[in-house]
Amino acid sequence: MTSASYPATRLRRTRATAWSRAMHRETLLTPADLIWPLFVTDGAGVEEPIASLPGVSRWSVDGIAKRAKEALDLGIPCVALFPNTQPDRRSDDGAEALNPDNLMCRAIKAVRDACGSDVGILTDVALDPYTSHGQDGLLDDRGYVVNDDTVAVLVDQAVNQANAGADIIAPSDMMDGRVRAIRMALEMNDHPNVQIMAYSAKYASAFYGPFRDAVGSGGLLKGDKKSYQMDPANGDEAMREIAMDISEGADSVMVKPGLAYLDIIWRAKERFGVPVFAYQVSGEYALIEAGAAAGVADRDALLMEKLLGFKRAGCSGVLTYHAPVAARLLNG
Repeated sequence: MTSASYPATRLRRTRATAWSRAMHRETLLTPADLIWPLFVTDGAGVEEPIASLPGVSRWSVDGIAKRAKEALDLGIPCVALFPNTQPDRRSDDGAEALNPDNLMCRAIKAVRDACGSDVGILTDVALDPYTSHGQDGLLDDRGYVVNDDTVAVLVDQAVNQANAGADIIAPSDMMDGRVRAIRMALEMNDHPNVQIMAYSAKYASAFYGPFRDAVGSGGLLKGDKKSYQMDPANGDEAMREIAMDISEGADSVMVKPGLAYLDIIWRAKERFGVPVFAYQVSGEYALIEAGAAAGVADRDALLMEKLLGFKRAGCSGVLTYHAPVAARLLNG
């Protein structure tokens, strides 16, 4: 990068007016860059506010359909679904994940009926919303999450969701080899166009607490998830995880959480040139809300600056609970 010296070059010239700042803006953020995560609960006509996520609720299936219509109206192209499975349907083996009439599958069908193919449906593949122990997979006698047996269940879970009408399967479990196994199963079950967005670099983070409250797994979890989610100290390992998932058939990859891992997003985009998504996770959302409530800064300004940061780092899109707020701001 070269530049003439001052005063031949005055970098403030292009910042002097709003029209000039707009003309020289390098990073563009639109509602099409957003994915809206939604929490599904049992019943009809139900809205359950989530205390640790102010402004976010669990919705019954009929409410999820209405939120999907709202997304369509706002120009948000995709919703991501996460179930709060009833306690009596949770088990050690997470068998409810394979039920074709579970909350996830009913929500998928409701969104499809409400919006047709105009809104994409992304579905989480992992067992923590279905297990009685809150881990993302099956446990052995020592309480260790076993890999290959878990992958076998995840494959059936993915096919179950694809059969219900999911457009994007998003395995968030961090088991080795699950992307290849899911890709092969989708091909074999007549779902060649169902995408896989792999949670490729999912870190064992302190930012997930409100999410676990939302899906009902927080109070169940014993121990931690460090044997399968990534060490926050590691960046090269993330590149290996991402490379593996791409080679196994992922159409796009995700880095989770978002803001503390902008370097990982940048490295992934530069190295692989594939669509990279960030998940602005529940703790990040809650901190924005808490900061605004404490008078640290304006909520909307905080939100938009962070979303621009994700885009500038190389993201194709961002999963954020603030999606409808951001879309309304962007739509003016």
